Amino acid sequence: MPLTAAQSNDIVQAVRDVAAAEILPRFRNLGDGDIDAKAAFDDLVTVADKAAEDALTARIHTILPGDTVIGEEAVAEDRSLLDRVGQGRVTIIDPIDGTWNYAHGIANYGVITAVIEDGVTVWGMLYDPSFDDWIVAARGAGSWFHRGGKSRRLSTLQDDTPYDRLRGNTGGYLYPLAVQPALAATTPLFRRANSMGASLHEYRMLVLGGSDFCLNGMLNVWDHAAGVLILQEAGGVSRLLDGSEYHPTMTEGRLLNARSEGMWQQLATTFNTALGDA
Repeated sequence: MPLTAAQSNDIVQAVRDVAAAEILPRFRNLGDGDIDAKAAFDDLVTVADKAAEDALTARIHTILPGDTVIGEEAVAEDRSLLDRVGQGRVTIIDPIDGTWNYAHGIANYGVITAVIEDGVTVWGMLYDPSFDDWIVAARGAGSWFHRGGKSRRLSTLQDDTPYDRLRGNTGGYLYPLAVQPALAATTPLFRRANSMGASLHEYRMLVLGGSDFCLNGMLNVWDHAAGVLILQEAGGVSRLLDGSEYHPTMTEGRLLNARSEGMWQQLATTFNTALGDA
């Protein structure tokens, strides 16, 4: 069943409260033993990630009693939790998206929360703790930017733009080494093509007009479920490079996000031609 307005507001407030209590006080204030690596040397987790996930999980259980809540750090301990994503209503938490940035004192991080019902994302939130603002979307109700008690509906630009004026994110380091040279060869086509190190801000930039596209080579549900919904509700397009629709149960594929249908089609041709069957 869809979230009520009260439940949506309660989740937003829970995210804000937890960020204020567990994330902001530790920013640029982490001790020597407060940062660990997970699967790779640059795949970090901090005491703030864990504390925020625990606190937010508890809060959401009170807001949506009986529902499943899955956090990124819990999945790091037990990947089988992902099997529940397509079963009933599930809330997904990324307690700190952009942990590398956070751990190194760069204010390019945030909290991602998504609610998924039977494998379909129905609600998503992208929260920036540094400025206490957020973007929220509910399926069929548009994407809304909130700050300082005010809100405005977001719409992506639909005009055509020459490639040499496009800004986007490709995140080549998330691809196998064999693919990276072909992907890197597309970089000179665009004005800028790099990575922000935080999916949250890559999606926020798309819907706020600061970028035109984002190509992703890793489909972690906590990175994309909320952002894809928010982009689509703002008028953007999100599909896998083969043209298939994104679903939050997916764990593999190349996800291309663009601010318009025409731009998606052009970019998909470019990237598919460059990558071929690699």
